[in-house]
This record gives sequence, C-alpha cells and structure tokens, in this order.
Amino acid sequence: MASYDGKDFYNNYLLNVSFVDLAGSEVKFDRQGDGLARYDILNYQRLDNSTGYQYKVIGKWFNNLELNLETVVWNKEQEMPTSACSLPCKAGMIKKQQGDTCCWICDSCEPYEYVYDEFTCRDCGPGLWPYPDKLSCFALSIQYMSWNSLFAIVPMIVALIGITMTIFVIVLFAKNHDTPLVRASGRELSYTLLFGILVCYCNTLALIAKPTIGSCVLQRFGIGVGFSIIYSALLTKTNRISRIFHSASKSAQRLKYISPQSQVVITSSLIAIQVLITMIWMIVEPPGTRFYYPDRTEVILKCNIQDMSFLFSQLYNMILITICTVYAIKTRKIPENFNESKFIGFTMYTTCIIWLAFVPIYFGTGNSYEIQITTLCISISLSASVALICLYSPKVYILVFHPDKNVRKLTMNSTVYRRSATTAGGQAMPTSSGYSRTPLGTGVGISASANAATIAASSGRASQSGSQNSPSPDITHKQTIIQNNEEAWIDSQATPKCE
Repeated sequence: MASYDGKDFYNNYLLNVSFVDLAGSEVKFDRQGDGLARYDILNYQRLDNSTGYQYKVIGKWFNNLELNLETVVWNKEQEMPTSACSLPCKAGMIKKQQGDTCCWICDSCEPYEYVYDEFTCRDCGPGLWPYPDKLSCFALSIQYMSWNSLFAIVPMIVALIGITMTIFVIVLFAKNHDTPLVRASGRELSYTLLFGILVCYCNTLALIAKPTIGSCVLQRFGIGVGFSIIYSALLTKTNRISRIFHSASKSAQRLKYISPQSQVVITSSLIAIQVLITMIWMIVEPPGTRFYYPDRTEVILKCNIQDMSFLFSQLYNMILITICTVYAIKTRKIPENFNESKFIGFTMYTTCIIWLAFVPIYFGTGNSYEIQITTLCISISLSASVALICLYSPKVYILVFHPDKNVRKLTMNSTVYRRSATTAGGQAMPTSSGYSRTPLGTGVGISASANAATIAASSGRASQSGSQNSPSPDITHKQTIIQNNEEAWIDSQATPKCE
C-alpha cells in the first residue's frame, strides 16, 4: 500500500474540496479547516395579542449577513442599540486605556489644558487659555487699571481737587509774596512744601496710567521724592523753631543756619538723599513692567516693583516723619503766636495714623491690584491734603477774607504765662504772673522787646523781680539774645495773631 504525506493531503486536497450535498448546500472548508458557517438569527418576541413569547427568524448568516431589521423588536428603544467596547471621546476629552487596548474610558482635560493628542492633555501655560474645542490656546486679555473704572475715578477726583487747591494757594501766595503774613510763614520753605504737595497729588495720575517704563519711573521718583520734599521742609521748619526757642538761654550768640538760604540748603540736602536712594533702587531693580498671574484666568500688567522693595524705598521718608513728629512734640508748648508748630504737630500725628492704617491694607490686598492701587492713591492724597489744609488754611483765610489784618502786629502771648498791659512809651512793666512787652510800632516791624518777653515767658525762666520798676537780669539776658536773633524772628514760622 502506497504511503501518503498527510500534511500535503490536508493542505493541497482536503482544504480545497468543494461540492454540493444532497440538500443542495455547498460544502467547503476555510483555511483553518472549518466548514462554512450557517446561522439562523432569531429574535425573542412577544406573540401578538398574547402574553407568550417565542423566537422568530429575522435573518441568516452564510458567508454574509442577511437581516430584516423591520421584523426586529427591541426591548425599549426604537432604534438599533450600539454594540461597542468603547465609544469615541467627545471634544476636549482624551482616551485612557484600561487593560484591553481596544477599550478605553474618556477623561476630560483640566480647564487650562488642551488636547495634544488622543491620549494626552497639555498645559497652555501662564497667560494662555484653551479654545472651547480644546485643540489650541489663545492669549488672555491683559488687565490694568482703567481710567473709567470706579477704582480710578474716585482717587482721580480726590487728586484733581487737591491739585486745584494747591495751585490756588500757590497763586495766592505769589500775589501776596511781600506781605507780612507770607514773609512770616517762611516763603522759601512754604513754596517748597507746596511743590511737594503738588507732586504727591500728581502721583495718582502716574499710578492709574497704563504701566510703561516711563510711568513706572515716575511712580518711583514721584512717591519717594514727593514725600521727602514735604517732610524735609517740615523737618527744617520744626528744627528751626525748636532751636530758636530751646537754645536761646544757652548762648547770646546769633544762631547759625536759620536764614532762609540756609533752610533751603538743608531742605535740598535732605531731599537729595531720597533722590540718591531712588536712583540706587533703579540700578539694583531696573524699572519696567511685568506680568502678574493671581490665578490661571487673569493676567495683570504691573510695574516691576516688588512690595517689599517699595516699602524699603520709603524707609527714609518714615525716618523723616518720625523725627518731624518728635520735633512737633517738643515745640508744642511754645507761645501761641508761633502756632504753626502746633499745626505741624497735628499734621504729623494724622500722617502717622494714615500710614499705620495704609501698610496692612496695602499688603493685605496684594491679590487685588485695583484695591491696592486705589488704597495707595488715597493714602498719598490724604497725606498731602492733611499738610495742605492744616498748614495753609489759616493763612488762606486771612489772605482771602481778612486782608486788612495782614500786617505786622504781633501780640506775643504765652501758653504758660499771661502778661498784662505795659506802661506808656513801650516800656514793659513786670506783673505778678510774668513780664509783658508791647510792640514799639503797629504797622511794620516787631520790637525786640516783644520778642524778648515772649521768649522769657515761653521758656518758663522769667522770675519775678523784687522791684516793680526794672526787669530781672535773666530777662535782660534773654532780651540781648533775641536782639541778636531779630532776623530769625521776623522770618520764623510765626503766624501773626491778627486782631
């Protein structure tokens, strides 16, 4: 019997057999040796008008599908249900495979992410946000203080009112430049102080403007230098008053550095220190702009000024304020005609309160740039307004409503002593409570004897004489001192007591 190769017989003969059987069906095999599949597709349906169910042929499978969908009865739906391992993901979603590579679950990207591919989300980055379809990102709108915002309108109104008031005072002083009241106010330092107040009000415009290199430079110089002008002038004023009143009994020599020229030089030197500090600050931290991102949905354009560096830049002004406040306390009990020191004192006390309240508010609102800028603008304007109103409103009142009282008629009174009327001829008579001096003239000029009596009373060193006809040696000594400093009195910070 001949032998056959079974493998060859299977592959080359048996798998290629094809015939029609007695039932008329084709018989053949596929490459795996399986016969052709024949299936009847049944649908389990409810019988008409009955509670019974039966299977009903709705299609066949023989090499291909033959299905009569019109005879199919679904359980609940009227349409053919989807049969799939996983459905396609919606826009903005990615596939996350679990086990079988053919199946996945759909997962959403984060709000700030876009779909990089069907399996990956990527961050758009700071200042960017994805489009609704999550396919790409766009740049967010850059925010900064708007001129028509309520946060800008309120401080601008305050600043413009302050600028108008300051210019009015400057013009009024210029028109009355050579009158006794303006001269007695110390014209040079008064104009310097008014200029500093004007700079402080103008800072609001630089703070609200769109941040640029120019506006950022103005902010750094304006805030620091504006305050240094005000408080340097006030410090020079209070220092001069303190030296004149508290040093008179120590020496009969004329006091140094109390002339208007000296006061301007001292004030300019104090201001120059702040200018130098600001220039060093700009070298260490160059001016410019930066983007600030309080959260993923906001982009804020700000000047490149860190909060702490801004605070350190104002440290020098804080020192000026502190020293000026100390001098204001020291000179609070001088004769009431020299009451500008009291106004300066009230100015400094109020300024300290404003800035003690400002610092925590400023640093506590760092995430809200509008509130922070508004707080800074209002604080600067309030500080300038306190100085303007407290120091200049009494003078403006006299210049505008009582110009007839703008004469050099000073009645020197003491907050410690009360003096009685003097004898005729301008010679003072001592009283039981101190000494009184009457000015030798009432139109121009202030007598040295009047100033001497004031110093004697204000310093608290006037002693009663054993005789009612001659002053004590102590009073005579102080008369000599004041006579040597007569120019200082005329140009001092006195506010004439107009009657």
